[in-house]
Amino acid sequence: MTSDRRKVFGIGLNKTGTTTLGECLITLGYRHQSYSTAALDAFVHGRIDQVVDMTRHFDSCEDWPWPLAWRELYARYGADARFVLTKRASSQIWVESLKKHSLNTHPTRAMRPVIFGHYYPHGYEAEHVAAYERHNQAVRDFFAREAPHALLELCWENGDRWERLCAFLGHDVPDAPFPHIRPRATGVDPAIRAQNQAQIDRQLAQIAAGHRQIARTPLMQPAQ
Repeated sequence: MTSDRRKVFGIGLNKTGTTTLGECLITLGYRHQSYSTAALDAFVHGRIDQVVDMTRHFDSCEDWPWPLAWRELYARYGADARFVLTKRASSQIWVESLKKHSLNTHPTRAMRPVIFGHYYPHGYEAEHVAAYERHNQAVRDFFAREAPHALLELCWENGDRWERLCAFLGHDVPDAPFPHIRPRATGVDPAIRAQNQAQIDRQLAQIAAGHRQIARTPLMQPAQ
């Protein structure tokens, strides 16, 4: 099934309130796609046209791999689409959130090595902050030049809510609570947390001993 509705792409990195954006779009009636294992696998293996083709089946998306493919999505849909760059109040807040999140994700299924080049941000905070800031600035520069009207930056921590999002998308503000999604505080497997903490400790010990690793993926690395 396809849709003629204007596409909306959440292109902020993970841990920037992407889930909140997704819930907003669902409330507004969009057929929404969040994280997609199949799409990320296609992107990692260079099948970017396939990734873009997948968006024919829904109206909006956020989470991986969509923020990695924002240029290709713009090339396909142009300035008729709308792009939302979610962000945190600071890059330091973002990386601390990523560090906390890494404790609760499966140690061998995490996407961090694919996206950022390391299993854990711990000890590589500067590299992660640089990737975050580089992504955001590249998005800003591109849309400032090509289609300023097609980009909206949102920061839930700074008070952005329904009004800014709906004005940007051309919707009335819904008669519904704002779906601010907070990180899950309970229900995480203690064994998973213990495995992650042990690997984080090992990584930090290696760094302290002078054995820093080079990022193993180009996905969030500087453009050559």
